[in-house]
Amino acid sequence: MKQSTLSEVKSAVTPRATLLVIGVVALQLLFVVSYVGALHEPKLKDVAFGVVAPPAAVEQTVQRLDELPGSPLDPRALPDEAAARKQIENRDIDGALVVRPGGTTDTLLVASGGGRTLSVALDSLTGEVLGAQGRTARLVDVAPASSHDFNGLSSFYLVVGLCVGGYLCASILAISTGARPANPTRAATRLGTMVLVALAGGLGGAIIVGPVLGALPGSVWALWGLGALIVFAVGAATLALQGLFGVIGIGLAILLIVIMGNPSAGGAFPAPMLPPFWEAIGPALPPGAGTWAARSITYFDGNSMTSSLLVLSAWVVAGVVVTMLAAVLRQRRATEPGSPGEAS
Repeated sequence: MKQSTLSEVKSAVTPRATLLVIGVVALQLLFVVSYVGALHEPKLKDVAFGVVAPPAAVEQTVQRLDELPGSPLDPRALPDEAAARKQIENRDIDGALVVRPGGTTDTLLVASGGGRTLSVALDSLTGEVLGAQGRTARLVDVAPASSHDFNGLSSFYLVVGLCVGGYLCASILAISTGARPANPTRAATRLGTMVLVALAGGLGGAIIVGPVLGALPGSVWALWGLGALIVFAVGAATLALQGLFGVIGIGLAILLIVIMGNPSAGGAFPAPMLPPFWEAIGPALPPGAGTWAARSITYFDGNSMTSSLLVLSAWVVAGVVVTMLAAVLRQRRATEPGSPGEAS
């Protein structure tokens, strides 16, 4: 009896199962490294920052801000306050200091809709710099986050939920009918399913954060379109990874979207507060592109969305093309002489 039980245990612990368990442990540790590495010590770094000052003082002010320890700001001179406001609304800069030479109180322009933590950090830094000169700053929020959107995080949480729906649906298709579709028809069916899921998920998410909870004031139609694009981009990418690597593709999707994508998305801390690696990869991954676009729709009249939409579209195209090519190659191999073939 004992020998039989031992044999069953040994047969259950196959090399493939062992490798999968090792892979899960690796993902677990990478999760810790990524989230803690990205978020444990946020610092301002080269924040795009405007300076409006009298001609005699503007160069000196820009130089003083540019030489701050750690290079927290990337200052540039602007002609007037209207230009500074316009650049903030267009998401070209994250804040601006308007020097008022007639008194001791200047104006700090910020946009908490792009991330309240960044606005608070800029306010704190500016207060320290001006305080050393015996001056203060009056805070003006050019694009304020909704009072129902704590710390401006609702856009990020919306995108995270949409991404989860995308890779979970693709994963369920793999678990229920085989990780690798046997032919292009079945691959196209999975992609078609993802289209329906994307439309439903995008609409549901837009309605929940808008009319139901009142968390985000942006257009429901625009958020629906963006949400559908995000879900399909993540789903198609997951299907592509599964087509190439089988069930391991699910782990790779989690690595890209959850472990690398979420902490670098600019949700908890906007990109200028993240370490260089996470700041660099964030805009190229669906969570980062989606969060930026969602905030643009919600608080910036849809400005500065083109690059994010192109990133998401690139994930869609790559996902569809790789998924279909993998299915074509798999069908060809299955029909070659001597191949055992495999249906799924």
